[in-house]
Amino acid sequence: MVFFGFSLVIHYLCTPMKTIFFPDQTLNDGKYAATIGFFDGVHQGHQFLMRRLNEEARERGLLSMAITFERHPRQVVQGDWKPELLTDLHEKLRLLKATGIDVVVVLRFNRQMASLSAGEFMQLMHDRLGVRMLLTGYDNRFGHDRTEGFGDYQCYGCKIGIDVVCADALTVGQLNVSSSLVRRLLKAGNMEEANHCLGRPYSISGQVVHGEQIGRTIGFPTANLQPDDDKLVPMDGVYAVMVDLDNDKRLQGIMNIGTRPTFNGTHRTLETNLLEPVGNLYGQRIFVHFIGRLRSERQFPSADALAEQIQKDIEQAKDILNQEV
Repeated sequence: MVFFGFSLVIHYLCTPMKTIFFPDQTLNDGKYAATIGFFDGVHQGHQFLMRRLNEEARERGLLSMAITFERHPRQVVQGDWKPELLTDLHEKLRLLKATGIDVVVVLRFNRQMASLSAGEFMQLMHDRLGVRMLLTGYDNRFGHDRTEGFGDYQCYGCKIGIDVVCADALTVGQLNVSSSLVRRLLKAGNMEEANHCLGRPYSISGQVVHGEQIGRTIGFPTANLQPDDDKLVPMDGVYAVMVDLDNDKRLQGIMNIGTRPTFNGTHRTLETNLLEPVGNLYGQRIFVHFIGRLRSERQFPSADALAEQIQKDIEQAKDILNQEV
Protein backbone atom coordinates (compact mmCIF):
# COMPACT_ATOMS: atom_id res chain seq x y z
CA MET A 1 0.00 0.00 0.00
CA VAL A 2 1.45 3.39 -0.99
CA PHE A 3 0.41 6.50 0.91
CA PHE A 4 0.17 9.76 -1.01
CA GLY A 5 1.38 11.77 1.98
CA PHE A 6 4.74 9.95 2.19
CA SER A 7 5.63 10.65 -1.44
CA LEU A 8 4.44 14.23 -1.02
CA VAL A 9 6.73 14.76 1.97
CA ILE A 10 9.74 13.37 0.09
CA HIS A 11 9.02 15.52 -2.99
CA TYR A 12 8.83 18.79 -1.08
CA LEU A 13 11.36 18.26 1.73
CA CYS A 14 13.61 20.99 0.32
CA THR A 15 10.84 23.55 -0.19
CA PRO A 16 11.97 26.84 1.45
CA MET A 17 8.78 27.48 3.41
CA LYS A 18 8.76 30.49 5.72
CA THR A 19 7.02 30.26 9.11
CA ILE A 20 6.01 33.35 11.09
CA PHE A 21 4.20 33.73 14.40
CA PHE A 22 1.53 36.46 14.37
CA PRO A 23 1.16 39.07 15.86
CA ASP A 24 4.81 38.89 17.04
CA GLN A 25 5.86 38.94 13.38
CA THR A 26 4.21 40.44 10.31
CA LEU A 27 4.86 40.33 6.57
CA ASN A 28 5.67 43.18 4.22
CA ASP A 29 7.52 41.24 1.53
CA GLY A 30 4.73 40.57 -0.94
CA LYS A 31 1.08 39.85 -1.63
CA TYR A 32 -0.52 36.54 -0.84
CA ALA A 33 -3.27 34.11 -1.69
CA ALA A 34 -4.25 32.64 1.67
CA THR A 35 -6.42 30.06 3.34
CA ILE A 36 -7.17 29.78 7.04
CA GLY A 37 -7.96 26.84 9.30
CA PHE A 38 -6.73 24.71 12.18
CA PHE A 39 -5.71 22.01 9.65
CA ASP A 40 -5.55 19.26 12.26
CA GLY A 41 -4.08 16.16 10.65
CA VAL A 42 -3.23 17.92 7.35
CA HIS A 43 -5.35 15.17 5.79
CA GLN A 44 -6.08 14.61 2.10
CA GLY A 45 -8.82 17.24 2.20
CA HIS A 46 -6.33 19.82 3.48
CA GLN A 47 -3.76 18.70 0.91
CA PHE A 48 -6.41 19.11 -1.80
CA LEU A 49 -7.10 22.63 -0.52
CA MET A 50 -3.39 23.53 -0.53
CA ARG A 51 -2.96 22.31 -4.11
CA ARG A 52 -5.88 24.52 -5.15
CA LEU A 53 -4.35 27.43 -3.22
CA ASN A 54 -0.97 27.01 -4.92
CA GLU A 55 -2.70 26.97 -8.31
CA GLU A 56 -4.72 30.12 -7.52
CA ALA A 57 -1.59 31.88 -6.28
CA ARG A 58 0.39 31.06 -9.41
CA GLU A 59 -2.43 32.18 -11.71
CA ARG A 60 -2.67 35.53 -9.89
CA GLY A 61 1.04 36.15 -9.52
CA LEU A 62 0.82 35.84 -5.73
CA LEU A 63 2.59 33.78 -3.08
CA SER A 64 0.66 31.12 -1.15
CA MET A 65 -0.05 31.33 2.57
CA ALA A 66 -1.67 28.97 5.05
CA ILE A 67 -2.90 30.66 8.25
CA THR A 68 -3.26 28.31 11.19
CA PHE A 69 -3.32 28.39 15.00
CA GLU A 70 -0.73 27.69 17.69
CA ARG A 71 -3.47 26.24 19.90
CA HIS A 72 -7.01 25.21 19.05
CA PRO A 73 -9.20 28.36 19.29
CA ARG A 74 -11.62 26.52 21.56
CA GLN A 75 -8.85 26.15 24.16
CA VAL A 76 -8.66 29.97 24.34
CA VAL A 77 -12.38 30.63 24.71
CA GLN A 78 -13.09 27.49 26.80
CA GLY A 79 -10.07 26.95 29.00
CA ASP A 80 -11.05 23.53 30.39
CA TRP A 81 -11.64 21.99 26.95
CA LYS A 82 -9.20 19.22 25.99
CA PRO A 83 -8.58 18.63 22.29
CA GLU A 84 -7.97 15.25 20.70
CA LEU A 85 -5.32 16.25 18.21
CA LEU A 86 -4.33 14.34 15.10
CA THR A 87 -1.12 16.39 14.80
CA ASP A 88 0.81 18.60 17.18
CA LEU A 89 2.13 21.95 15.93
CA HIS A 90 5.53 20.56 14.93
CA GLU A 91 3.93 17.76 12.90
CA LYS A 92 1.46 20.15 11.32
CA LEU A 93 4.15 22.57 10.17
CA ARG A 94 6.21 19.72 8.70
CA LEU A 95 3.20 18.40 6.78
CA LEU A 96 2.16 21.85 5.57
CA LYS A 97 5.69 22.38 4.27
CA ALA A 98 5.27 19.18 2.29
CA THR A 99 2.37 20.74 0.35
CA GLY A 100 4.65 23.37 -1.22
CA ILE A 101 3.07 26.37 0.54
CA ASP A 102 5.30 29.47 0.52
CA VAL A 103 4.42 30.80 3.99
CA VAL A 104 2.67 29.45 7.08
CA VAL A 105 1.38 32.03 9.54
CA VAL A 106 0.86 30.63 13.05
CA LEU A 107 -1.67 32.72 14.95
CA ARG A 108 -0.93 33.13 18.64
CA PHE A 109 -4.66 33.22 19.16
CA ASN A 110 -5.92 35.10 22.25
CA ARG A 111 -9.19 36.47 23.58
CA GLN A 112 -8.67 39.81 21.84
CA MET A 113 -8.28 38.06 18.52
CA ALA A 114 -11.28 35.84 19.33
CA SER A 115 -13.45 38.95 19.73
CA LEU A 116 -12.81 40.14 16.15
CA SER A 117 -15.60 39.89 13.60
CA ALA A 118 -14.90 38.18 10.29
CA GLY A 119 -14.68 41.58 8.59
CA GLU A 120 -12.23 42.90 11.18
CA PHE A 121 -10.10 39.80 10.92
CA MET A 122 -10.03 40.04 7.12
CA GLN A 123 -8.95 43.68 7.40
CA LEU A 124 -6.12 42.56 9.69
CA MET A 125 -5.04 39.91 7.17
CA HIS A 126 -5.08 42.50 4.40
CA ASP A 127 -3.15 45.18 6.26
CA ARG A 128 -0.57 43.17 8.20
CA LEU A 129 -0.15 39.95 6.23
CA GLY A 130 -0.57 41.14 2.65
CA VAL A 131 -3.56 38.88 1.89
CA ARG A 132 -5.21 39.79 -1.43
CA MET A 133 -7.03 36.53 -2.14
CA LEU A 134 -8.74 34.23 0.39
CA LEU A 135 -9.61 30.60 -0.41
CA THR A 136 -12.10 29.29 2.12
CA GLY A 137 -12.82 25.64 2.77
CA TYR A 138 -16.31 24.40 1.91
CA ASP A 139 -17.32 24.41 5.61
CA ASN A 140 -14.96 27.07 6.93
CA ARG A 141 -16.13 29.68 9.46
CA PHE A 142 -14.08 32.35 11.20
CA GLY A 143 -14.75 35.46 13.27
CA HIS A 144 -16.75 35.55 16.50
CA ASP A 145 -20.11 35.40 14.68
CA ARG A 146 -20.25 31.85 13.33
CA THR A 147 -23.59 32.47 11.64
CA GLU A 148 -21.73 34.33 8.89
CA GLY A 149 -20.58 32.42 5.86
CA PHE A 150 -19.14 32.60 2.37
CA GLY A 151 -21.52 35.32 1.09
CA ASP A 152 -20.65 37.58 4.01
CA TYR A 153 -16.93 37.02 3.48
CA GLN A 154 -17.30 37.97 -0.19
CA CYS A 155 -19.04 41.24 0.78
CA TYR A 156 -16.32 42.13 3.27
CA GLY A 157 -13.67 41.21 0.73
CA CYS A 158 -15.14 43.57 -1.89
CA LYS A 159 -14.84 46.47 0.57
CA ILE A 160 -11.38 45.56 1.82
CA GLY A 161 -9.67 44.43 -1.36
CA ILE A 162 -9.61 40.64 -0.87
CA ASP A 163 -11.00 38.32 -3.54
CA VAL A 164 -12.82 35.50 -1.70
CA VAL A 165 -13.12 32.09 -3.40
CA CYS A 166 -14.77 28.91 -2.07
CA ALA A 167 -13.04 25.54 -2.49
CA ASP A 168 -14.84 22.23 -3.04
CA ALA A 169 -14.73 19.38 -0.54
CA LEU A 170 -12.71 16.23 -1.18
CA THR A 171 -14.92 13.15 -0.89
CA VAL A 172 -14.02 9.53 -0.13
CA GLY A 173 -16.94 7.33 -1.08
CA GLN A 174 -19.98 9.21 0.19
CA LEU A 175 -18.10 11.12 2.92
CA ASN A 176 -16.36 14.50 2.90
CA VAL A 177 -12.83 14.13 4.26
CA SER A 178 -12.50 16.09 7.50
CA SER A 179 -10.56 16.01 10.77
CA SER A 180 -13.77 15.00 12.56
CA LEU A 181 -14.21 12.04 10.21
CA VAL A 182 -10.62 10.88 10.82
CA ARG A 183 -11.17 11.08 14.59
CA ARG A 184 -14.33 8.98 14.34
CA LEU A 185 -12.52 6.37 12.25
CA LEU A 186 -9.61 6.17 14.69
CA LYS A 187 -11.93 5.87 17.68
CA ALA A 188 -13.73 3.04 15.86
CA GLY A 189 -10.44 1.27 15.10
CA ASN A 190 -10.91 1.69 11.35
CA MET A 191 -7.23 2.30 10.66
CA GLU A 192 -7.39 1.52 6.95
CA GLU A 193 -9.98 4.23 6.21
CA ALA A 194 -8.37 6.70 8.63
CA ASN A 195 -4.99 6.29 6.95
CA HIS A 196 -6.60 6.61 3.54
CA CYS A 197 -8.19 9.93 4.55
CA LEU A 198 -4.90 11.15 6.02
CA GLY A 199 -2.87 10.05 3.03
CA ARG A 200 -0.33 8.46 5.38
CA PRO A 201 -0.28 6.23 8.47
CA TYR A 202 -1.58 7.86 11.64
CA SER A 203 1.21 8.51 14.15
CA ILE A 204 1.68 9.18 17.82
CA SER A 205 4.87 9.92 19.72
CA GLY A 206 6.05 10.02 23.29
CA GLN A 207 8.60 8.90 25.81
CA VAL A 208 9.32 5.29 26.76
CA VAL A 209 8.59 4.92 30.47
CA HIS A 210 8.84 2.09 33.00
CA GLY A 211 5.86 -0.25 33.12
CA GLU A 212 5.11 -3.41 35.06
CA GLN A 213 7.34 -5.54 32.76
CA ILE A 214 4.64 -8.17 32.34
CA GLY A 215 5.56 -8.70 28.67
CA ARG A 216 9.10 -9.66 29.66
CA THR A 217 7.78 -12.48 31.87
CA ILE A 218 6.02 -14.17 28.92
CA GLY A 219 8.86 -13.69 26.43
CA PHE A 220 7.67 -10.52 24.70
CA PRO A 221 9.32 -7.42 26.28
CA THR A 222 7.57 -4.19 25.40
CA ALA A 223 8.30 -0.46 25.31
CA ASN A 224 5.67 1.33 27.39
CA LEU A 225 4.80 4.62 25.66
CA GLN A 226 3.66 7.75 27.46
CA PRO A 227 1.94 9.64 24.60
CA ASP A 228 2.08 13.40 24.23
CA ASP A 229 -0.71 15.37 25.89
CA ASP A 230 -3.82 16.14 23.83
CA LYS A 231 -3.00 13.56 21.13
CA LEU A 232 -5.80 11.21 20.11
CA VAL A 233 -5.05 7.56 20.93
CA PRO A 234 -6.82 5.05 18.65
CA MET A 235 -9.37 2.52 19.83
CA ASP A 236 -8.09 -0.21 22.17
CA GLY A 237 -6.70 -3.21 20.34
CA VAL A 238 -3.60 -4.69 18.74
CA TYR A 239 -1.97 -2.93 15.77
CA ALA A 240 0.81 -3.55 13.26
CA VAL A 241 3.14 -0.54 13.55
CA MET A 242 6.37 0.95 12.29
CA VAL A 243 8.46 2.59 15.01
CA ASP A 244 11.03 5.36 14.54
CA LEU A 245 13.68 5.54 17.25
CA ASP A 246 15.64 8.64 18.15
CA ASN A 247 18.68 7.24 16.31
CA ASP A 248 16.69 7.46 13.04
CA LYS A 249 16.28 3.68 12.92
CA ARG A 250 12.87 2.37 11.81
CA LEU A 251 11.66 -1.00 13.09
CA GLN A 252 8.60 -3.21 12.75
CA GLY A 253 6.43 -3.88 15.77
CA ILE A 254 3.03 -4.56 17.24
CA MET A 255 1.31 -2.24 19.70
CA ASN A 256 -1.31 -3.19 22.27
CA ILE A 257 -3.57 -0.40 23.50
CA GLY A 258 -5.73 -1.32 26.45
CA THR A 259 -5.92 -2.42 30.06
CA ARG A 260 -4.31 -5.91 29.81
CA PRO A 261 -7.39 -7.82 31.04
CA THR A 262 -5.52 -11.14 31.15
CA PHE A 263 -3.53 -9.70 34.08
CA ASN A 264 -6.48 -7.82 35.61
CA GLY A 265 -5.11 -4.44 34.55
CA THR A 266 -6.99 -1.33 35.61
CA HIS A 267 -5.45 1.49 33.59
CA ARG A 268 -4.87 2.04 29.89
CA THR A 269 -1.38 1.44 28.53
CA LEU A 270 0.30 1.65 25.12
CA GLU A 271 2.84 -1.16 24.84
CA THR A 272 4.95 -1.82 21.77
CA ASN A 273 6.74 -5.08 21.09
CA LEU A 274 9.55 -4.45 18.58
CA LEU A 275 10.25 -7.33 16.23
CA GLU A 276 14.02 -7.14 16.71
CA PRO A 277 16.09 -6.43 19.85
CA VAL A 278 17.18 -2.82 20.40
CA GLY A 279 18.40 -2.66 23.99
CA ASN A 280 17.33 -0.14 26.61
CA LEU A 281 14.82 2.43 25.34
CA TYR A 282 13.83 4.00 28.67
CA GLY A 283 13.69 7.77 28.45
CA GLN A 284 13.94 7.77 24.65
CA ARG A 285 11.34 9.42 22.43
CA ILE A 286 9.79 7.14 19.82
CA PHE A 287 7.34 7.69 16.97
CA VAL A 288 4.76 5.02 16.26
CA HIS A 289 3.05 4.79 12.85
CA PHE A 290 -0.13 2.70 12.76
CA ILE A 291 -0.23 0.57 9.62
CA GLY A 292 -3.09 -1.84 10.34
CA ARG A 293 -5.36 -3.13 13.09
CA LEU A 294 -4.96 -6.82 13.93
CA ARG A 295 -7.65 -7.51 16.52
CA SER A 296 -9.47 -6.29 19.62
CA GLU A 297 -7.89 -6.63 23.04
CA ARG A 298 -9.41 -9.52 24.97
CA GLN A 299 -8.89 -11.59 28.09
CA PHE A 300 -7.08 -14.94 27.71
CA PRO A 301 -7.41 -17.90 30.09
CA SER A 302 -3.68 -17.92 30.86
CA ALA A 303 -0.38 -16.16 30.19
CA ASP A 304 0.64 -19.04 27.91
CA ALA A 305 -2.51 -18.60 25.81
CA LEU A 306 -1.76 -14.89 25.48
CA ALA A 307 1.85 -15.62 24.46
CA GLU A 308 0.59 -18.02 21.77
CA GLN A 309 -1.73 -15.31 20.41
CA ILE A 310 1.03 -12.69 20.46
CA GLN A 311 3.17 -14.94 18.27
CA LYS A 312 0.28 -15.18 15.81
CA ASP A 313 -0.10 -11.38 15.96
CA ILE A 314 3.58 -10.97 15.11
CA GLU A 315 3.33 -13.21 12.05
CA GLN A 316 0.23 -11.38 10.84
CA ALA A 317 1.92 -8.03 11.45
CA LYS A 318 4.98 -9.08 9.44
CA ASP A 319 2.77 -9.94 6.46
CA ILE A 320 1.19 -6.47 6.62
CA LEU A 321 4.37 -4.51 7.35
CA ASN A 322 6.50 -6.23 4.72
CA GLN A 323 4.08 -4.90 2.09
CA GLU A 324 5.07 -1.37 3.19
CA VAL A 325 8.76 -1.83 2.35
